[in-house]
Amino acid sequence: MTARVGVVTFPGSLDDGDAARAVRIAGAEPVRLWHGDAELYGVDAVVLPGGFSYGDYLRCGAIARFAPVMEKIVDASRGGLPVLGICNGFQILCEAHLLPGALTRNQHLHFRNRDQVLRVESAGTAWTNAFQAGQEILIPVKNGEGCYVADTATLDELEGEGRVVARYVGGNPNGSQRDIAAITNPAGNVVGIMPHPEHAVEALTGPSLDGLGFFTSVLKHLVGTPA
Repeated sequence: MTARVGVVTFPGSLDDGDAARAVRIAGAEPVRLWHGDAELYGVDAVVLPGGFSYGDYLRCGAIARFAPVMEKIVDASRGGLPVLGICNGFQILCEAHLLPGALTRNQHLHFRNRDQVLRVESAGTAWTNAFQAGQEILIPVKNGEGCYVADTATLDELEGEGRVVARYVGGNPNGSQRDIAAITNPAGNVVGIMPHPEHAVEALTGPSLDGLGFFTSVLKHLVGTPA
């Protein structure tokens, strides 16, 4: 049976189509979810894509966290539903308190758009089990508010529990504390990542195929998850 992965569209989403294509290339069925839906239609996992949900008014992701679909996603994630938040999706996960910390304005106050090397720190999540810990991958980064910040106790907790999923290598594009590019919740089913793996799944358009591993990982995870 083909896994069904929901991709949410908020007003202002830019990369929902790219995320749906990545899901399809990985071998799953993308299911388009609308921000106003109070229903997940039986999907097996969810991707919150990049963009500028609700125009980034108030703060990035601050309004999106109250969307009807997010109430269902929050509840389902606490029951084990795999959720990947990419860029704006990462911001939404932090605003919804599914992940700790916050994403703030890039320290240099410039939008940063470039191909970025990451080191995978944790291969034990639902979205990274196709990688090896320590593996370096190349995927695009594009953000203006991508600086990950948290208090020292939270950062130490993330480090101590192995919940830092990826770090920037070869230069930090936004000033994120401890070079953090991605983190996970304690259960490993919710991952937020600032760079864009969905833009590195095809040789024609991406700098590599390294991003595909995030999407094949969740399929592997779902196969191993009891019904």
